[in-house]
Amino acid sequence: MNKNIFLKDNEESLNLCGQLDENLHLMENAFKVAIIARGNKLTIKGEVRNIQKAEKVVEEILEVYRSGHILTRQEIKYIIDQIKMGMKDKVSTVFSEVIYTTLKGENIKAKTLQQQKYLRAIKQYDMVVAIGPAGTGKTYLAVASALAALKAKEISRIVLTRPLVEAGEKLGYLPGDLQEKVNPYLYPLYDAFFLMLGYERFQRLREEEIVEVVPLAYMRGRTLNDAFIILDEAQNTTADQMKMFLTRLGFESRMVITGDITQIDLEKKDFSGLVQMQYVLKKIKEIEFISFSSKDVIRHKLVSRIIEAYSFWEKKNNFHKFSDKRGQQAKK
Repeated sequence: MNKNIFLKDNEESLNLCGQLDENLHLMENAFKVAIIARGNKLTIKGEVRNIQKAEKVVEEILEVYRSGHILTRQEIKYIIDQIKMGMKDKVSTVFSEVIYTTLKGENIKAKTLQQQKYLRAIKQYDMVVAIGPAGTGKTYLAVASALAALKAKEISRIVLTRPLVEAGEKLGYLPGDLQEKVNPYLYPLYDAFFLMLGYERFQRLREEEIVEVVPLAYMRGRTLNDAFIILDEAQNTTADQMKMFLTRLGFESRMVITGDITQIDLEKKDFSGLVQMQYVLKKIKEIEFISFSSKDVIRHKLVSRIIEAYSFWEKKNNFHKFSDKRGQQAKK
């Protein structure tokens, strides 16, 4: 069977096909079809069901392009993968919602459907828990959402924190004053702000205490009102630390908790506060849990494959025997 698709102009055709027709090749390999582009006419040849999937990809790409956004190769591949897996909803809506625009004019938006779900949850719920592997944008998108809320005057300050697991007793042996000692553990949080605000703007907001970056241990005894609070690397909190942090939530505040339960650095991995809270708080409807997978990794393609390989090996070798034990302890 053949299916003809007619495009508006040559520019639209060039953007759809990609450099050296690389986008067409991606679709051909994914759906086992042949795609011929001649002028403003696109012809897809193959089996009916495969043509329908390829046609849906073309429609999605064109819809995004006509809305003013040029898709990257990675974004096009994501659309192809989703449709190949049978996704019936519009995938292109992922790339249409801008969360925040950086100092350099870069529009920050979701790159996967799960990221879109995450960003929408942050707007809707006062507390969101995001769990998944590195590279899925958990912290980066939380920071973007916080800056967007600050810009819209929905909150008056941003507070970021993380546990200093590696520090412990060794902290006293590091050179410098206390701030210099803890800075190395907080740099991952700084990075997102540097990219979005620039160094000078970030430093000015810190000096004005509009943005506060503190170790988790310093959160005890505080009540945070009118704030956007982000807890990063939450898998390294103890159960007591997590309970302490959760109860810092004040009036007109939001809280986002991010972590990866496959990378727990606690000496007693059985007692991760992030793992426990999934069981303790799962019935509270006002708290939204978002789970990411290797499919949501927005880094070099090898990162996703590495995560999948480790996950497969760990399951095969029963590497995380303590997972069930932690769940049982939490339920008790």
